[in-house]
Amino acid sequence: MLTSDPGAQAPRDPSPPASRVTLPAQAPSDAVMSDLTAARLRRLLSYYRPHVPVLLADLGCAVLVSATALALPLCANIVTKRLAASHDPAEALGPILLMGAVMLGLLAAQVLASFMVDYHGHLMGARMEAALRRDLFEHCQRLSFGFYDRTRVGQLMSRITNDSFDVSELYHHGPEDLAIAVLKFAGVVAVLAWLDGPLTLLIVGIVPPAVVHALHFGGRMNRSLRLSNERIAFVNERVEDALGGVRVAQSFTNEALEARRFEAENMRFLQSRRAVYRGEAFFSGGLDAFPQVVTVLILTAGAWRVAQGELGVPDLLTFLLCVALLLDPVQRVANLVRLWQAGFTGFTRMAEILEIEPEVRDRPGAADLSRPSGAITFEKVRFRYEKDGPHVLRDLSLSIRPGEFVALVGPSGAGKSTLCSLIPRFYDVSAGRVLLDGTDLRDVTLASLRRAVGVVQQEVYLFAGTVADNIRYGRPGAGDAEVEAAARAAHAHDFILALPQGYETEVGQRGVRLSGGQRQRLTIARAFLKDPPILIFDEATSALDSESERAVQTALLDLARGRTTLVIAHRLSTIRHADRILVLTEQGIVEDGRHEDLMARDGVYARLQAGQARM
Repeated sequence: MLTSDPGAQAPRDPSPPASRVTLPAQAPSDAVMSDLTAARLRRLLSYYRPHVPVLLADLGCAVLVSATALALPLCANIVTKRLAASHDPAEALGPILLMGAVMLGLLAAQVLASFMVDYHGHLMGARMEAALRRDLFEHCQRLSFGFYDRTRVGQLMSRITNDSFDVSELYHHGPEDLAIAVLKFAGVVAVLAWLDGPLTLLIVGIVPPAVVHALHFGGRMNRSLRLSNERIAFVNERVEDALGGVRVAQSFTNEALEARRFEAENMRFLQSRRAVYRGEAFFSGGLDAFPQVVTVLILTAGAWRVAQGELGVPDLLTFLLCVALLLDPVQRVANLVRLWQAGFTGFTRMAEILEIEPEVRDRPGAADLSRPSGAITFEKVRFRYEKDGPHVLRDLSLSIRPGEFVALVGPSGAGKSTLCSLIPRFYDVSAGRVLLDGTDLRDVTLASLRRAVGVVQQEVYLFAGTVADNIRYGRPGAGDAEVEAAARAAHAHDFILALPQGYETEVGQRGVRLSGGQRQRLTIARAFLKDPPILIFDEATSALDSESERAVQTALLDLARGRTTLVIAHRLSTIRHADRILVLTEQGIVEDGRHEDLMARDGVYARLQAGQARM
């Protein structure tokens, strides 16, 4: 059965050009935004769950750090009072030495607790960062082709690497800074109030302005940091694009053009960092001034209190020693604000990706697909890449018998690759159904469906690694003998043996150390090793020379025997022996038949053949 809409004007086949990560055009309401922020906060905190014992130990050590820090000025107060009250230095020496030993012990405990906080806390943060980065990477692996049609890889790299580091710092330093700040501030205020209430009130009165200053400029830093994170993502995007196409740039001598493009993004990033550093300068300057103001107040007001006989000199000395302790909580709160701004901003950017649902996913109750016979049916299928975009396929109906060898030919942009992409559900139909052995593809699990379909795409991609690794990608558990058999079937064995280390030769990033024909034969060998019941070859021989093409053509015919095979070909000589040839144009499928029948019809196919013969 074969029908199509002759009046339908299908647009060009390739997917829409990639763009940056897109967010909803309409800003969410305040209530929705509040709920979203709360959900993200719960998700942020959920990564502590496997590390609760370490977190509690970290907080316990933070308590010990705070307690020892508070005890040292008190010990100093006791020593100075004992020295002032004693008339016999020899009599005071013993207690002073004892108190010195106690202070050394407190210092040792503080150093040990600080080491535990620093080492185990950082390790906990790094593990949580690794878990978050893993979740984001695995989620990106599940996202559909449509997402990558709209998204730059450089943007995702920035979120997986740069943003996750900021989150790690928040995970580690956030709880301990908060605990130490609260404990130290409360403890210092209690100690100072015990020594002299009026002077304590004067000092504490300066704290709120310092906190307001930190929060204000921390907020400015938050906005600047978010913009800076976005700009560095654009820099990564530019680098990934330029270095990935460095051979093209050099072949057209466009190195200067790429340098200008990079410099434009680099300068935009620099401008964003300038705003960050301006906010940080105001932020740090205020905090640096805070202890100086407190010291001046203590010396001035404290000396007046001493002159009035309301405060002793040992207590004034204790006040001065407590200045550093009072500064530390303020600095930690300020640091916590900075970490929160950077960390939660980074987590929000990562959460934006985690919250994107795959466009193509398993239906509830989808069943695993057993090895199919290979009958494929398209029922009034419509498809477009964007919801409001033009249709690439419109009301297309088509039946392919099990084991049939079907070739798709026609001009570029007619929808050949799109049609084949619907079979392994790289995209879902906009309307209609695609059936496999009478079952809607959406009723079987994606994993089992894609195990049954082997695809050799037009754009050859090899991973960094050895030749054997890349062939074994078709079936990771395959042995060496199976890898070699697949290479022989793809007529790749001979050239592999001629490589410096044979099957253990490193192919380089994207297979740059191999020729185009060699890379393509490795991807075909990968498909041989997978041994699927359904095969799709999208221009699989386009990069081969005539000799290699004949060899692979023979291999394809061998591999196709007993399997349902779809071949997209511009070289019409490669599909003369197909069981059926479908001619797909912008008007739909206009011709269907064997090579001899279509040539005798003297239609579109015959004109395509004549055009290639003249080339």
